[in-house]
Amino acid sequence: MERADALINVGVDVVTLDSAHGHSKGVIEALKALRKNFKSLQIIAGNVGTAEGALALAAAGANCIKVGIGPGSICTTRIVAGAGVPQLTAVMEASNALKGKNIPVIADGGIRYTGDMAFNIFVCYGGIFLN
Repeated sequence: MERADALINVGVDVVTLDSAHGHSKGVIEALKALRKNFKSLQIIAGNVGTAEGALALAAAGANCIKVGIGPGSICTTRIVAGAGVPQLTAVMEASNALKGKNIPVIADGGIRYTGDMAFNIFVCYGGIFLN
């Protein structure tokens, strides 16, 4: 909380709570604490790979959800952890789960070709992170 407070005091209006596995107890507790202490702060939280993960972060107070576990060009999460979801599937599931909640989805990783961008923009009207 000290770091978030210091950032807000110098004018930061968005904080990203970033984890390789955002649908976890520690991340959700940290997100709830941020939301409790900084009610007007815009919080981007992630990363998740499922609709359930996106909904859990939304319920904990996230304003925006980062989606993608292991799709990045330098990411080894899928190899090391043996877990992951194809990026377009993860983005589509998260976007569908959050429909009507006014919580955008950011496709984080897995964007290698222009077609990847088009597919992700088609399934969610959120944003993408380019590697």
